Amino acid sequence: MSGHSKWATTKHQKAAKDAKRGKLFAKLIKNIEVAARNGGGDVSGNPTLFDAVQKAKKSSVPNNNIDNAVKRGSGATAGGSDWETITYEGYAPGGVAILIECLTDNRNRAAAEVRTALTRNGGALADPGSVSYLFHRKGVVVVPKSDAVTEDSLLDVVLDAGAEEVNDLGDAFEIVSEATDFVAVRQAIQAAGIDYDSAEASWVPSMQIPLDADGARKMIRVIDALEDSDDVQDVFANGDVSDEVLAELDED
Repeated sequence: MSGHSKWATTKHQKAAKDAKRGKLFAKLIKNIEVAARNGGGDVSGNPTLFDAVQKAKKSSVPNNNIDNAVKRGSGATAGGSDWETITYEGYAPGGVAILIECLTDNRNRAAAEVRTALTRNGGALADPGSVSYLFHRKGVVVVPKSDAVTEDSLLDVVLDAGAEEVNDLGDAFEIVSEATDFVAVRQAIQAAGIDYDSAEASWVPSMQIPLDADGARKMIRVIDALEDSDDVQDVFANGDVSDEVLAELDED
């Protein structure tokens, strides 16, 4: 789940410990294959591939798996699949808007699994364009807080590279930029010797819907069901979960 609030960071941290790690590995490997197919297998010359590989490494995907995915995607070895990117739009209970990014070799299967995950959990599939206008494509880099990294020092590094804002997520900073400036921002962070948790192009909601504990549970149930599908790569929602609600959920 990708939102942009303290909940987003917490969900990201939980995902690293998720019991579905094998499923996460498979999705990261698909991202690498597609990036290598579209831009070549040279990591240094393919920023999208670089970010896909870094994300996989930070999620502890074995280097051998990563190397094999690059080779399959670039055509250096046989076995790469013909992945197709499809974006679906939908709603979770309470009118929470959801964008679902799929990477699949079977369009019919992906559509059926997305529809089933939504409807079985109180959501609904939406017509194309009815939800996507609520989201904008942005570059998002998440940097963990440390004694050496303050908001001011981070601003000094990223503003000239094209960052629009730096948000305090509690235990991390989120740097948001236009998608076209994303690589420059990430490279500026690297050049400054600053470590980051994640760096990727994301769909950022232009408005968020505050959720109480019941609404948050329903949204999470829908997102978890969608992410159970092998065809679903990422889910973006505009439901906002406050610190207080998050603490209540942690008690469940």
